[in-house]
Amino acid sequence: MHPDHLPEDCRPISNLLSRIGDKWTILVMRVLEQGEPIRFKELHRAIGGISQRMLTVTLRHLERDGLVIRTVYPTIPPRVEYELSERGLGLQQAMVPLFEWTKDNARDIYQSQIAFDLAKDKAVT
Repeated sequence: MHPDHLPEDCRPISNLLSRIGDKWTILVMRVLEQGEPIRFKELHRAIGGISQRMLTVTLRHLERDGLVIRTVYPTIPPRVEYELSERGLGLQQAMVPLFEWTKDNARDIYQSQIAFDLAKDKAVT
């Protein structure tokens, strides 16, 4: 056990890592990393396969965590834009090495999965 590790720290850290590691969170943050504020519809179009509800839930969680800034303009209808906060930009920078590692290793991992599945299938028969 790490000397600075406190068992009561596990749950909040685990919850945050789960949210940060969620596929929709990662995709939303990748779109927002461009730096320009973006409207909901544009964000929705940029992320294939996400429902409007899931995008709304994901954005609310990111805003609650202080990773995304939501700006509402008093027009009719209201215009809403989203962008990464300083904290969100920091997280994005911290995730870059993980993205690079994933890109560099994805093919080999896929090959390992195929070899594992084939060996498992042979063992069963």
